[in-house]
Amino acid sequence: MRFSLVLLALPPLLGGCLAQQVAQTAVDAVSIPVRAAGAGVDAVITTQAEADRRRGRQLREEEERLGREARRREAERAQQEPGEEADEPR
Repeated sequence: MRFSLVLLALPPLLGGCLAQQVAQTAVDAVSIPVRAAGAGVDAVITTQAEADRRRGRQLREEEERLGREARRREAERAQQEPGEEADEPR
């Protein structure tokens, strides 16, 4: 409590420029917890754009995986003898 009173009494005694620096430092000190809380909220909350990008990436990865599997199956079919039947159910 005493420290707060000293901070409030100090600016008029110091003059214009230094008083402004003291006031700005006090504002910065008070705003640090607010900024920290905002950063925490930003880290936890997913925006719609981020969710859309993540879903698009998942879809592309799934399509790539399916394409690799299809190419692998096609290569296995090509290696089979013409008279052999495929092992896959119809």
